[in-house]
Amino acid sequence: MTNKLFVGSLDYATTDAQLEEVFAAIGKVLSAKVITDRATGQGKGFGFVEMGTPEEAKAAMNTLNGTQFNGRSIVVNEAKPREER
Repeated sequence: MTNKLFVGSLDYATTDAQLEEVFAAIGKVLSAKVITDRATGQGKGFGFVEMGTPEEAKAAMNTLNGTQFNGRSIVVNEAKPREER
């Protein structure tokens, strides 16, 4: 297991700081990034969080997957490497 998590089904108005705040309750957050549209700057509904250790990442995944955040039921999975286009 890696430290990096994929977070899906986010509200489009979610910020990096809000995402970091939720995951910080579980453990140390190294980075939290909501992916945004280049043209509009609006969130695309997903992001990535990097936790301090693999154990913290697993705990965050088990604790937060399926929970309500900003009115949406979020999905938290282990991030997969980006595929070449």
